[in-house]
Amino acid sequence: MNKKLLTVAISAILLTACDDDTKTVEVIKEVEVIKEVPVQEVTQVKNVILMIGDGMGPQQVGLLEEYAQRAPNSTYKNKGNQTALSKLAAGGHLGLSLNAPHGATGSLVTDSACSATQLATGIAAGSEMIGLDAEGNKVATILEKAKAAGKATGLVSDTRITHATPAAFAAHMPHRSYEAEIAEQLVRSGNVDVMLSGGARVFLPKSTPDNAELKAQFDALGMPSSVYKKSKRGDETNLVVEAKEQHGYGLAFDKAQLNSLEGEKVLGLFANSGMNDAIAYKACQQNDSCTQPSLKEMTIKALDILSKDEDGFFLMIEGGQIDWAGHANDAGWMLNELLKFDEAVEAVHEWVKDRNDTLVVVTADHETGSFGFSYSKHERPEAQTLSGDGMYVNGVAKEYHPKFNFGPLAQLDKLYAQTGTFFDILAAAAPDEAYENVSGSTWQATIADMTAYTVTLDNAAKVGQSVYDENSADMIPAFEDFSDFYVYAKEDYTGKIARALASEQNVVWGTGTHTAAPVPVYAYGPEGVTKQFSTMQHHVDIANKMMTALGLTE
Repeated sequence: MNKKLLTVAISAILLTACDDDTKTVEVIKEVEVIKEVPVQEVTQVKNVILMIGDGMGPQQVGLLEEYAQRAPNSTYKNKGNQTALSKLAAGGHLGLSLNAPHGATGSLVTDSACSATQLATGIAAGSEMIGLDAEGNKVATILEKAKAAGKATGLVSDTRITHATPAAFAAHMPHRSYEAEIAEQLVRSGNVDVMLSGGARVFLPKSTPDNAELKAQFDALGMPSSVYKKSKRGDETNLVVEAKEQHGYGLAFDKAQLNSLEGEKVLGLFANSGMNDAIAYKACQQNDSCTQPSLKEMTIKALDILSKDEDGFFLMIEGGQIDWAGHANDAGWMLNELLKFDEAVEAVHEWVKDRNDTLVVVTADHETGSFGFSYSKHERPEAQTLSGDGMYVNGVAKEYHPKFNFGPLAQLDKLYAQTGTFFDILAAAAPDEAYENVSGSTWQATIADMTAYTVTLDNAAKVGQSVYDENSADMIPAFEDFSDFYVYAKEDYTGKIARALASEQNVVWGTGTHTAAPVPVYAYGPEGVTKQFSTMQHHVDIANKMMTALGLTE
């Protein structure tokens, strides 16, 4: 609102009481005139934070919100039963996004590499490729464009830094499996200032596990033996030392080292492969023994470093193990992963809530598992007598007696209480991975030990049912339904555990892979930037909207 003071000359005729002479007197008076000036709408920002809940479709968001709002013992009770995601929705805009390989020649369902590439480039990509268009050409990503514009950049994930989602923002490969080569590009390109994740195994020389000199070198750098225990390189390239000595990265291998690091460039490798799952994280939190930084702690550190750049930054944060739990058809693990991701969202919300220069976008690359709560005929509820005046038919009182089990809210607490993932159950029941030899009673006892459920002996016995696979020359799980959609051989015994538990949990799964469900999109920041996300869109659109908001369009 602008104010202008106008000097107005006012002539007035004053009459005197003593005589009839009339005098004309000029009176000068200041009058304040208020002029309304429209507020300039903010359409560009200095920073973009993209958060990807890998595998987090609308069903997964529903699980998180149901737990937060209605679980009898919800850990959100001291937060008003409100998730950080719901805070973003309340203060911003909410939309949906299609995510399959884009265009007339695309496919129906995406993988993480293609989806992340489309989110990173705004251009249609092919399945399982990294940073390429559908014809295999290298395409500059939003992260690379931000770096070229003088901004700081960062990648954070609780999987591996060379895994499909983070890789797609800063590497260019014909297939996501070239993780050793992806690691080289991440370190040598100079495009990523902050990298925090797992995946040290492709940064280490091939001979590391048997090379005492290399082990001593890594010990001197503060790298725990659990991080350098294995290499998946085919050569003797030492990207850890190269990152430090040739490219100026500060190194961190545990939470304490990360907290003490200063500087503008940081490489944090906190696990040999994937970082701790959310159930393990929950356990170490409870006894204050966590040595790995959490997704939230990595996020806070990345924001602290990147925000020092006066030109702004681009940061991608991935909660990647929501997807892993979905592939395993493990609802308890998945809930805990959603909670871990929401912690990181909360940290971002706290950082951004009083700013007007930052766009936050939270979405998923795809939905995993075709998860859902469902009603069943298992343990149908007993009849109840209700006092309401609508419980009479022709004057006769009737009992309330639903025909089906629609799922008690206590299921939410039971899922949260899980103490091991389905992979932990497999390892405990059959350390030798000969799952076909495990008895029904062993499956029953192991499931009961790590979950809040006791399955029937008949259902437990079905977990180890196997068939011989000619391709792998191994025994793989035998599925009575959707067997073609369980593609990961022995890993998919987790899906058999899910089926043994299904009726106990009121949970169903349709696949061990991905679905094409539209995924939620949360946009938080200046209204002029965020309102465009409140629609049905595609991931290529999200990428282009983010690049426009950063002023990176050509």
